[in-house]
Amino acid sequence: MPDGVARAGASDRPDALYAKLEERVLARDQIGALDTYHQLFKAGRPLPEMLAEAVRIHAPYTHVPYHERIDDGYVNFVNNDHCLLSARATLNLARLLPGVQAGLPMAQTIWYIPTGLDIWNQKIIKAPGHYARGFQMPPGPPPAPVVHWADQEPLALDGPLKERLGHWQTLVHRGQVIDAYRVFLGIMRNKDERRAALSELAFAGLIDVQDRAFQNRSYTTGHKSFRARATVELGDAIGWDDAHDVLYAGALDIAVGPRWYSLYEMACNAVTVYIEGQVLHAVPYGGTTARERALLDNREPMSAAETEAFLEIVLRQPEPANIEALARLLNAGKDPRSILDAIQLGAAEVVIETNIDVNFSLPQHCYEYCNTLGWFWDNFAHQQRIKLLFLATAYLNQAAYHQHLSGDFARTSVRAPTGADRLTSAEIVDRLTSALIALDGPQSMAWTKAYLDSGAETGPLVRALALAASRLGNDPHNQEIAQCMIEDYLKNKQPDRGRLLLACAQHTAAHRKYGDALDCSRRFGKAFDLAELG
Repeated sequence: MPDGVARAGASDRPDALYAKLEERVLARDQIGALDTYHQLFKAGRPLPEMLAEAVRIHAPYTHVPYHERIDDGYVNFVNNDHCLLSARATLNLARLLPGVQAGLPMAQTIWYIPTGLDIWNQKIIKAPGHYARGFQMPPGPPPAPVVHWADQEPLALDGPLKERLGHWQTLVHRGQVIDAYRVFLGIMRNKDERRAALSELAFAGLIDVQDRAFQNRSYTTGHKSFRARATVELGDAIGWDDAHDVLYAGALDIAVGPRWYSLYEMACNAVTVYIEGQVLHAVPYGGTTARERALLDNREPMSAAETEAFLEIVLRQPEPANIEALARLLNAGKDPRSILDAIQLGAAEVVIETNIDVNFSLPQHCYEYCNTLGWFWDNFAHQQRIKLLFLATAYLNQAAYHQHLSGDFARTSVRAPTGADRLTSAEIVDRLTSALIALDGPQSMAWTKAYLDSGAETGPLVRALALAASRLGNDPHNQEIAQCMIEDYLKNKQPDRGRLLLACAQHTAAHRKYGDALDCSRRFGKAFDLAELG
């Protein structure tokens, strides 16, 4: 427990404080909710307990009837919940920060939740919050947030697990939200079947990605997989016997429409054509082939030269060159997990080469998708992972071309500032922090490069990036992007993995900010006498 923070006991749960937190959240009172969290943190409440309560409070109000509207003939996107994603980021960012600073990511989650309720009505200016920024609300207290999908009781089915999960997938595909949710709850009641169910939940999210991006704002960008991952990680941290609210917040949405599967269908057919060498026919296909499964056992790593050549194709050439290049690598025995490491470098490159603050949306979501696929690969031995590798390659190509066609995709050479080699690593970190908080992307990358060039142990660099991301709030989904990049840096095996931290610095500094992005962190710093957050 950080210095100055009490150690909580198991029997002294502060129910009155959690009731106050709920009251302040539903009143859309960010300051009151944050002050209540400060009391909980000072009391030493365990992070999983606080996360469980935060999810319990927001779960009924962070669903939408549909993630798309048609308003007078115009298609409009209805955003995804960021509260659950912020909670997952909190779980991981807190591990990267020392002492009392470790409480800042949760502070940002609590600060955001009052603004993240009832997105559907925010989008039509009938409720206040993050997505209604800049619009004038009617006078008086805010309306109560709407519960668009009520919680449900589990539905137990008979039959083999594979058949029940297949039936659940069909319900998701057809958009039968309540039936799918009830069936999933029924499967999750059996402890022995939970990991298989969670694997399919994440898979259902990973296959739901739009098939185009340019001049298109109504898309999933992988959000279903992010929500599924948050569900898994938070449930694991809280304990599944106490995680029903996490399932309500995360698993129900997987069937909420629209659902986009055509890019995954391309991935299925690419395996048939480029791996199996077959001609497609108008007959039903299914499952995986022996050849496809054997590719999962490839163990030859990608060389630096192969990675550079592959990414040049994926980022700079139109399809099907990217798909054909991936197939050649797999057929040549390259390790698919090593290829995924290379794809993550490519996704980072798109972020590095983006400069317009409002144009990071697709690059950051593409990066998080590639990160989520890496997490999925390492945690679930799912038989369809090769197809997902084709999907990730196509998504990255799509993101790169979106930026190119938007006029915001220029090759970027990052160099350390002149004289940086005469500074200590601590002095470089100080200059990096100043650049990040000044929202200067190029300088943030330059000082990150200086630190990497110094050869110093990278722990202080990682902590500086994590802290800066945790300080810049008002939409903590953006903090999650930094957390994903740091996570991949710590496990990616590519020689040039330092570029993941360059992308982290660029995104943290340069992405669009909302309101006073430092408001929450200043309040947290004042409450806990942290001068570095002033």
